[in-house]
Amino acid sequence: MREDNMSFKDEWDLASALKVLQHPTVDGKLWAEAVEWLLKYGPPSIKKILLEASQTATEMQFPELEPSHHTADGEPVYDVAQLAITLGISEEEVLEIIAKKGVEKEPLELFDSENVSKTIH
Repeated sequence: MREDNMSFKDEWDLASALKVLQHPTVDGKLWAEAVEWLLKYGPPSIKKILLEASQTATEMQFPELEPSHHTADGEPVYDVAQLAITLGISEEEVLEIIAKKGVEKEPLELFDSENVSKTIH
């Protein structure tokens, strides 16, 4: 658990996150936290590998889910309503999950079913 004065960024470093990813029997939640840290704070080369793997897994598990568009960096952006349908949850739940991921100091732009921009800070 995080202490009040300790941010998610401070909980990990590159060596510890990579060690967790390579461990053969690591807990799934811990592994996911290491990946999340690497995606937010890791070097670009590792971010690229993880994003490519994530995209491949998304395409395999949810072939019906198509990005609404891509960012300037080529990352897919998904429609909130389509995510909700695909995952079998409400749009509000999708937004809550994203908000819980703690988009720190970087707004995350989402689009609803009418392509009306929703931004989470």
